[in-house]
Amino acid sequence: MAIVSHDSEIPAVGNQVITACAFIHQEFDGEEKLFLPKRAETKKFLPGVFELPGGHIEFGENIVEGLKREILEEHAMNVSVGDPFNVFTYVNNIKSSHSIEVDYFAKFIDPIENIKINPEDHSEYKWISEKEIPNVQQISPEALQSIKKGFKLLKGESNNYGI
Repeated sequence: MAIVSHDSEIPAVGNQVITACAFIHQEFDGEEKLFLPKRAETKKFLPGVFELPGGHIEFGENIVEGLKREILEEHAMNVSVGDPFNVFTYVNNIKSSHSIEVDYFAKFIDPIENIKINPEDHSEYKWISEKEIPNVQQISPEALQSIKKGFKLLKGESNNYGI
């Protein structure tokens, strides 16, 4: 039996998987920016793609606690988790599963100078503003929609009927 190093690659044939991700934002010189890590090229599912940080929620785990755990594991950072603001589904062909993702607003509790990158999970990260979204290459359409919605809601704009 092969050893699988990434949870996103463990087969879950025909199952639904719950994931939670965080729109971690912070103000820099009066401009709100989003923490955006890039998946490692070694990942089989979406290699080299920028994503909202987070991951799979374990069976029986509280979704917010699971999100905090994932960010601590992947970035060595504690977060304060706010309200959920977006939910979407996708098929993970590597796991042969159907994922349901819940995205939350969040902020780092620890100083941003302490951010670490686990090379098994990510290769780099950026802080991007809303106006820099078009410059981000390699991002999934679902993550892009969530990011746009998150910035829109931060500005107080909402319409309850999608973007």
